Amino acid sequence: MVVALTIGSVIIVSLLSLVGIFTLSLNRERMRKMLIFVVAFAVGALFGDVFIHLLPESFEKIGANLTTSLLVIGGFLVFFVLEKFIRWRHVGGAAEEQHVRPVVMMNLVGDATHNLIDGMLIAASYIVSVPIGITTTLAIVLHEIPQEIGDFGILIHGGLSVRKALSFNLLAALMSVIGAMVTLIVGAQFESFAVFLLPVTAGGFIYIAGPDLIPELQQEVRVSHSIWQFSAILLGVVTMALLTLIE
Repeated sequence: MVVALTIGSVIIVSLLSLVGIFTLSLNRERMRKMLIFVVAFAVGALFGDVFIHLLPESFEKIGANLTTSLLVIGGFLVFFVLEKFIRWRHVGGAAEEQHVRPVVMMNLVGDATHNLIDGMLIAASYIVSVPIGITTTLAIVLHEIPQEIGDFGILIHGGLSVRKALSFNLLAALMSVIGAMVTLIVGAQFESFAVFLLPVTAGGFIYIAGPDLIPELQQEVRVSHSIWQFSAILLGVVTMALLTLIE
């Protein structure tokens, strides 16, 4: 019973990664115009996720101490090194298809880690009790929808086609199934490992939203577009804040 509910829940959460399928009806020009605002929304959603969800939960479960701070910085530095490695490969190798930007790989790594944690939390919650498992799943579903919209926008902006963005986003989302299976096999105590990934993921998201995406937005200097970008960032933050009230 617990296993079936857990697997069913993480599959539902994983399928939310296909939210970008609704953009298939848009032509390329309209998608291009929308894309920069989706990226701005992603910046707000990532920052909101970090400062409203991930860091407070890290402080609650690990403590507001040196360990948490170092893990956040460690996550930031891991993504810095990851981008350097991707850029070295890009320069040293043959021209890549569609000139895919490093932010694509970094976003997939960060999202996969986040989904792994979600799967662990869902499984651990079901082990405690079915009602707690259901409420945890609902909270994660509400949390994932805006984030998956932002993730999809980042992948498209980074150079992937719509179909590839959907495929890779789904693969990253399926990490929640792996996280759930590991927790069911090892037991609820495995959740203690997952909490240390929270600040690492926070550091990674700070790197993606800050050094990587904000410079892209700063290239647009028209006042009207800048106002829309600011509004999209604010909407991403507000969405994450409202989810806290709903959860």
